[in-house]
Amino acid sequence: MTDDPDQHRAPGLPPKVEFAFPGPLRDRLVAAILDGSKTATTGLLAEYEHDGEPLPSVGRRSTVVDSDDRPVAIIEVTDTRVVPLGEVDISHARDEGEGHTTIERWRADHEEFWHSGEMREALGNPHFTVHEATRVVLERFRVAIRLPDPS
Repeated sequence: MTDDPDQHRAPGLPPKVEFAFPGPLRDRLVAAILDGSKTATTGLLAEYEHDGEPLPSVGRRSTVVDSDDRPVAIIEVTDTRVVPLGEVDISHARDEGEGHTTIERWRADHEEFWHSGEMREALGNPHFTVHEATRVVLERFRVAIRLPDPS
């Protein structure tokens, strides 16, 4: 997930936030946000540091965009904390709305994403890997405004 306050955005909308990279995974995550099943997300502290982005803070609002970069909703952060990857619990994993019923499955899916070529390229580290002590940003949010479908 990335949030860039300096990027171009529609007038009156908060900075955009992108879940995953454009494509099928983003489409699934955005659908889960819109249907209310996704109320949490996990990001790498290393990604925030690499991008020079501030950590999410309670009350911050962001505009969720789909794979076509269209604004679909405004979300508001309700809780955030930074923990070692090994401390992520099943409650948080379930609230990510991706159907995980075990922390092992959640971890395997996230490691696959974080170890992908796209993520390693985004971090500027072709050998990036996570482990139990890797710091992650746990964020909870709510949909504050569902934006009208532009089509």
